[in-house]
Amino acid sequence: MKAFGFLSFGHYAPVPGSGTRTAADMLHQTIDLAVGADEIGVNGAYVRVHHFARQAASPMPLLAAMAAKTERIEVGTGVIDMRYENPLQFAEEAAALDLIARGRIALGISRGSPETALRGYEAFGYVGSEDPRGADLARDKFELFLEAIDGAGVVQGDPQQVGEGRYLAIEPRSETLRDHIWWGSGSRATAEETGRKGLNLMSSTLLTEATGAQFHELQREQIDLYRAAYKAAGHTGTPRVSVSRSIFPLVSDMDRAYFGLRSAENGDQVGIIDGFRSTFGKTYAAEPDVLIEQLLADEAVMAADTLMLTIPNQLGVAYCVHILESFAKHVAPALGWKPNTDGPVEGYAI
Repeated sequence: MKAFGFLSFGHYAPVPGSGTRTAADMLHQTIDLAVGADEIGVNGAYVRVHHFARQAASPMPLLAAMAAKTERIEVGTGVIDMRYENPLQFAEEAAALDLIARGRIALGISRGSPETALRGYEAFGYVGSEDPRGADLARDKFELFLEAIDGAGVVQGDPQQVGEGRYLAIEPRSETLRDHIWWGSGSRATAEETGRKGLNLMSSTLLTEATGAQFHELQREQIDLYRAAYKAAGHTGTPRVSVSRSIFPLVSDMDRAYFGLRSAENGDQVGIIDGFRSTFGKTYAAEPDVLIEQLLADEAVMAADTLMLTIPNQLGVAYCVHILESFAKHVAPALGWKPNTDGPVEGYAI
């Protein structure tokens, strides 16, 4: 592990105890949290994307605001549901964001996760999928998105304005954007495909597989297969890999009140999600010295260059900054962490 950031689900609801009662609360607090995290050396600020739910749904304006108000921290998503996206509009917006952020972005993209809406992407106008989960739709649109950000001509030009036989690329374009695209992979097979495409890998606390292996071992296998496929395809870069975990250093009475009981529930879980028998990673909540020992033994955390900490955004900016600062001060240095003042994060050599 070289770097860590926070991953916010962007929950908001007018319920007792919530500090994010409205969408406006959530958006402004996410920006403030990114600013606070940037100041203490955290490397990344990432948001989940869900539609038809009281969570962050339209990430580009939020990420642009986060990038504009910070100096060093990477901003991104984990993940954008490609089924809902217009690939060419998304390509334009992603390029603009990359330029605004001066390359400090990590756009995680995937087919999308289970949602409250039934084929909600069809309400957005994206129909014709033959897959009940819309995977074919997401795949085809993602391929067009990649072509667009690579500068391919995607529309025939008006011959009266640009001459005969010309095809036009999207504008604006960012030459660094392709390096900042991640695929959110939930299985070993999709991780290998991500490696063959030369993209960065984003893996979470859930894998849509259950082999009997512990979660961190299964995820480490996923990472190894990804890197092997990346190298076998002839790519020569140092691709990025991130994993996410729920981690809470217990350094105050408030920490123990909120999360102390989690330490007694410290185990993986297996269940069914989106029709797949899946493995869910455990929550880490313990004193810093215990956390260090546990995380050093987590093979996937140590194999990835970036660790995303899922934060309880409804508990407010100050408390979430406290979690990040506690991790930065008491745990992360023992895992190999380098603060954002040391420069942009690079992947491990393959």
